[in-house]
Amino acid sequence: MTDQTQHSRPPMTRLLLVLVPLAVMLGAFVWIASLDPLRGFNNGAPPVEALTVERTILDGSGISLSVRAGGSEAMVVAQVAVDDAYWTFTQEPAGPIARGEAVWLRIPYPWVLGEAHHVNLLTNTGATFGHEIGVAVSTPSPTWGQLRLQAVIGAIVGLLPVALGLMFYPAMKGVGRSGMNFLLALTVGLLAFLLIDMTAEALELSGDAAAIFQGSAMVWLAALASFLLLMAIGRWRGNPEGIALAFYIALGIGLHNFGEGLAIGGAFAAGSAGLGTFLVLGFALHNVTEGIGIAAPMLRARPTLWIFAALTLLAGGPAVLGMWAGSLAYAPQWSALALAVGAGAILQVMVEVSAYLVRQNPDRQTALISPSVLAGFLGGIAFMYATAALIKI
Repeated sequence: MTDQTQHSRPPMTRLLLVLVPLAVMLGAFVWIASLDPLRGFNNGAPPVEALTVERTILDGSGISLSVRAGGSEAMVVAQVAVDDAYWTFTQEPAGPIARGEAVWLRIPYPWVLGEAHHVNLLTNTGATFGHEIGVAVSTPSPTWGQLRLQAVIGAIVGLLPVALGLMFYPAMKGVGRSGMNFLLALTVGLLAFLLIDMTAEALELSGDAAAIFQGSAMVWLAALASFLLLMAIGRWRGNPEGIALAFYIALGIGLHNFGEGLAIGGAFAAGSAGLGTFLVLGFALHNVTEGIGIAAPMLRARPTLWIFAALTLLAGGPAVLGMWAGSLAYAPQWSALALAVGAGAILQVMVEVSAYLVRQNPDRQTALISPSVLAGFLGGIAFMYATAALIKI
């Protein structure tokens, strides 16, 4: 059939050609569901059950657990045991827990500060699911005072170091071609470290999420979708350069800092954040290079102070938002998703900065293997690796 014959069909005919297969497919699914072809294999075994604890809150009323069901059928939590003793509990909302649904279990258990507690959840089929509370500490309440404190810490680890890095812009203006290559490669190096670090952390968090979210597949697909979407947007009007490229770098770093803020906020929510002065300084030093990387593509432009302010806010501000989100509504799957999106954005920025570096050199074939580029790339990775050691506890 030729293309001309296909285009000559009336719209109603084309619509029917789509609706008929859809109707047949729907009918087939309904028939399979009503027939239940696996009924003959039923030997009386209980349904497959899965229960994942997503969040733990310890306060004056006892222990609260946010759990998500992932079994083949709706589940019923029949009993709860804490430290080998059964306790009464309430469920919000009450009733069977449907597949993919999350509920809160409120247990009026007198937990002891600093001690470990083991919670065992027993369903009506006899399946058990354990949850370990390593060190019991009170979960901080999301008060305005706490949110202000988190905003201050977020500004110190996000906004301040980016602003300090951008202050090197005047000193960077006088560099020649080799210096420019070094700075752009330094940007790619620090982004390469952030990409590896974010991907590893996202995969680790996805392992703690309920199986229904298909953690590792979600991470890779979200990163790929983020990369392709941002590549399409970035190339919409040609190759981004100068200030436009700086904003893409700031966006990628901002998404990374959002994930970093989620981790710190989640630690606050769990009552396990030991952010001493040394650790805060480590975060700040770790992020100073990000400001230098943002400034590198703008050395041949004339950005205004408002541009620097916007870049600082875009790159560092998400750390504050991440801390708030992590402390108020932390869940491993959403943190993994945010980090995956950030990883895709970082990869897009690496591609664009590398392409910009190549375009700035007459000999494009050897630009990426010149001594200044290799030194900058390896130097960026080494600096980020060394400063990351200060914040890994």
